[in-house]
Amino acid sequence: MKKIVVRDLTKHFLRPDESRLDVIGGLTFDVKEGEFVSILGPSGCGKSTLLNILAGIETLSGGEILLNERPLLESEDGMRLGFVFQQPRLLNWRSIRENVKFPLEHGALSNEEQWHFAQRYLELVGLKGFEDYFPQQLSGGMQQRVAIARALAVEPEILLMDEPFSSLDEITARKMRAELIRIWQETKKTIIFVTHDISEAVYLSNRLLVVTERPTRVFDTVSIDVGYPRDYDDDRLFEMTKGVSRLFVKMEERHGN
Repeated sequence: MKKIVVRDLTKHFLRPDESRLDVIGGLTFDVKEGEFVSILGPSGCGKSTLLNILAGIETLSGGEILLNERPLLESEDGMRLGFVFQQPRLLNWRSIRENVKFPLEHGALSNEEQWHFAQRYLELVGLKGFEDYFPQQLSGGMQQRVAIARALAVEPEILLMDEPFSSLDEITARKMRAELIRIWQETKKTIIFVTHDISEAVYLSNRLLVVTERPTRVFDTVSIDVGYPRDYDDDRLFEMTKGVSRLFVKMEERHGN
């Protein structure tokens, strides 16, 4: 079973005046294969930066990321990643099917195989029949489904998700969260999900990491021992949401001191 370990990870940026901005300050956690882990913290605390580092978009300043006890970038068996951003980032001049096919076009798959994968994941996210539509013809929720299908089309072992439902209305977001759980259970992917929404994190996750303001560290880890499928009206989830809210209050008190 593959396991990712993030150990003493730090990240800083230099401002235009050459002063240093510490964004991540000694972050340590692990993710097991097949887990759904949410990283929950205040807006602007460095959660998106963390995903960018995991995806190789940003470099780390210190610490290490290990896959099966070897540096992630040097690991022989590697780790394929899919990334779903806050906004769908679709190409408006391409059809939905062409958008999902796009990340496959420079790989080893034949053109026929690329179309097959695009169709397979469009159907998985519930968009069969919309293949020839263009992004601007779809609702925000449907566009985000396309973004999820595109991330899945590369057959990732880990799906990184950066507040993908934050721009949706709550009714649509609830539907999308339920759909995401279905997709996760069907594909058995490992998901690392970033959010600042406590109820969203509790509803979705096996486990969630409560992280501090900058420079980000793990304040506490919470296991969500409630089976799937889940119901928003489940008293157990409600009590856990209240418990995590109390953790945030405690964290803010300590951070303020």
